[in-house]
Amino acid sequence: MSAPLWTSAEIEQATGGRASEPFEVLSVTFDSREVEPGSLFVAMPGTVADGHQFVTKAFAAGAAGAIVSRHVDGPHVLVEDTAAALTALALAARNRVDATILGVTGSVGKTSTKEALAAALERRHRGKVHRSVKSYNNHTGVPLSLARMPRDTVFGVFEMGMNHANEIRQLTALVGPHIALITAIAPAHIENLGSMEAIADAKAEIFEGLQPGGTAILPNDTPHRDRLLRAARRHAAQIVTFGIGDADVTAVHAVRAENGGSLVTARLLDSELTYNIAQPGEHWVSNSLAVLACVEAAGADLAAAGLALGDMGGLKGRGERLRIPLEGGEALLIDESYNANPASMAATLKNLAAEPVQGRRIAVLGTMRELGEHSDEAHAGLAPHILAANVEQLILVGDETRPLEDALAGRISISRVGTAEDATDRLLGTIRAGDAVLVKASNGVGLARLVERVAGGAATCST
Repeated sequence: MSAPLWTSAEIEQATGGRASEPFEVLSVTFDSREVEPGSLFVAMPGTVADGHQFVTKAFAAGAAGAIVSRHVDGPHVLVEDTAAALTALALAARNRVDATILGVTGSVGKTSTKEALAAALERRHRGKVHRSVKSYNNHTGVPLSLARMPRDTVFGVFEMGMNHANEIRQLTALVGPHIALITAIAPAHIENLGSMEAIADAKAEIFEGLQPGGTAILPNDTPHRDRLLRAARRHAAQIVTFGIGDADVTAVHAVRAENGGSLVTARLLDSELTYNIAQPGEHWVSNSLAVLACVEAAGADLAAAGLALGDMGGLKGRGERLRIPLEGGEALLIDESYNANPASMAATLKNLAAEPVQGRRIAVLGTMRELGEHSDEAHAGLAPHILAANVEQLILVGDETRPLEDALAGRISISRVGTAEDATDRLLGTIRAGDAVLVKASNGVGLARLVERVAGGAATCST
């Protein structure tokens, strides 16, 4: 039987609560739909529903215990504030491990890079690498991810996100990374932060949580590099840049590989490494350099990391490639439906341009949100990238894409619709065997539903 993740006595000690009876748990969740036999269910307060409404459902699904702020039937630890208790449990998890902790943030690429970094470390340390799942990177997701960390973890990889200033400051204080990575600076959430400089400052908050002797890793290829460097110098014992030019970790050679990915020779601080990247696109070359910089800083196995990058498949909503069976053959659907900002849009459109196709290049693009007063300019600014990608059929979703429609008027075939469902119908009416289709938007647009409906029983590509 697996060793318990937490005992009721440990939960009591961490949270200051009172256990109704002794129990042990194997996992932690605050979503009753995720409860498995042996789970600890945390009844979190909510803006729509209180988690206490789902305690009975959680026990019925096999929960071994719960953290609650009022008495319930079943094994539980009673606390004053369940959200505060989860944070306390997270802090206890962080303090009890003898592990190297890596924190990841950035305007683009943080989830993909976090996944690649975890895979790179896992290659040599099977079952000893813990990571935040999905995009659990906010004020509730990070504590949950920490609370789930096993006591025998060797490496922990945690993603941190933000919409406003000071949010990463709070998260990094909880995570306490030995290595802190910023993947990129781009105009995501500029509506709330007001300027690119403010975005860079907010991301640089991650360095404030660095442990003594810690390493800051940051992108060389950004106009805000020096700003990030200044912030890092206040907290880091070592600073490593990655990218091109005079970066500490750089690609001295990178070419498109036969599988659609890249063959890269990278110069690191103490060695060179030649490796394949399974995922296509220049942005993945940058992601891989960030991963290798982290692996080297952690003293982990670089050769194993290179092998992991060659095996890395696409993530759902973040580059997963699906083969759609159609009459006369199949089409390629590239699922980038989870998130979008101007930088990531440009990168994926460039990737589409390099995609060898027998048919047409089709793009289904939805609104990029949280751009505020910059929205019209940012959407219209995608026009040259779409033209450079040789997109023949463009389906736009949402009123905010109107400036892009205006910028491209008369130059390519455009359909603008109001909803993801309308976009699905339009795509199903036009897609043919041999086509390559890029689907990308901010998550709230709902284009994941389009992918689900169009893909159906489609096969995931190996590259």
